[in-house]
Amino acid sequence: MDKVLHRNSKALVILKDLVISYIATGILLLLLSFLMLKLDLSNGILSGGIILTYILSCFVGGFLLGKHVEQKRFLWGLLMGGLYFVILLFVSILGNTLAGIEAGRTMTVLMICLFSGMLGGMIS
Repeated sequence: MDKVLHRNSKALVILKDLVISYIATGILLLLLSFLMLKLDLSNGILSGGIILTYILSCFVGGFLLGKHVEQKRFLWGLLMGGLYFVILLFVSILGNTLAGIEAGRTMTVLMICLFSGMLGGMIS
């Protein structure tokens, strides 16, 4: 019984940290959209801001998850980055916004999410 509760608590911790990571994404994207409105940013700066949002959000998720686990924190951070990317990809497919994205950019975002989550886990 204790093992089942321990597994469920890990799943809840992962889910909670993933939700916090997406809340951070929402806040950063709101800030980026405000800056776009006020400063008339170029597409290059906008792309950089979105990538920075991925990096910071996955880092936060990996860092928080690393604080909750005792061992192999970098793997847990890697898992967090992977889950973040999978949900991001799933939402993009549902929103039909994946049609214009090439495979190279998708792989780049995957690597950014994985390594940012892993770095957050290692630093935690």
